[in-house]
Amino acid sequence: MEQLKGTGVALVTPFKADESIDWNALENLINYVIDGGVNYVVTLGTTGETPTLSADEKLDLMKFTFEKVSKRVPVVVGIGDYNTRDVVKRLEKCPLDEAAAVLSVAPYYSKPTQEGIYQHYKTIAAASPKPIILYNVPGRTGRNMTADTTLRLAHDVENIVAMKEASGDMAQCMQIIQGKPKDFLVISGDDALALPQLACGMDGVISVAANYFAKDFSALVKTALENNYPAARTLHYKMMQGFELMFSENNPSGIKAFLAHAGIIGNYFRLPVLPATDALYRQIGEYLKQY
Repeated sequence: MEQLKGTGVALVTPFKADESIDWNALENLINYVIDGGVNYVVTLGTTGETPTLSADEKLDLMKFTFEKVSKRVPVVVGIGDYNTRDVVKRLEKCPLDEAAAVLSVAPYYSKPTQEGIYQHYKTIAAASPKPIILYNVPGRTGRNMTADTTLRLAHDVENIVAMKEASGDMAQCMQIIQGKPKDFLVISGDDALALPQLACGMDGVISVAANYFAKDFSALVKTALENNYPAARTLHYKMMQGFELMFSENNPSGIKAFLAHAGIIGNYFRLPVLPATDALYRQIGEYLKQY
């Protein structure tokens, strides 16, 4: 899984004013982030507004991403749900030949026990034709996946190869890093915490901010992994206000505002997500003028 070290970018899904997918904008975004130096891309993550996409649209997005990336970097596909049986069916049916791995969010809404989370991942890993990356994001799922559960899965299930950790709990992150198998990757899911988490021993980041800050964020991760922390700190503080603005209201409304200011995509969404407020949109514009 060396190919999944470094910077991954959780791609947004650009829409047009009529809420249809903007395929031209998505192609431009893919080229922009790859040219900016990201190590791999993630399609169909939460940042891609997947809850608002139909099953056919998800399939089309996956195929389109494979085609436009054209093997320049690896592609990770997001496939997760609170219905374990449905995840298994999707893993069995999706055309994943070109995928490097599957990113699967912990079951949300139903708030299962730790044993329920363990059994969910063990079941989908057995069905998956590709390696599984665990994804812990309790702010969205309503249930934290503990370090003990993560480490149990990492040691017990061969097809589970990495963890995207977005709990924001640094002590939990360090417990996972300390207890993981040697070849198990721990990946940050928090852009603003990426620098200290890399310093603690994480292997990279799956980033929202890299949609816009592709070059600088990739450089931050690269220099940190090379133990060049003075350079990494300079880049972190250069982008820090941007991180604050990006996540101050909602993800992906913040990152889409950044990309709209850059002319890469339009600032369009599907309900219930709304665009950034006028005040935040202006703040982002002022920040980008001096950035």
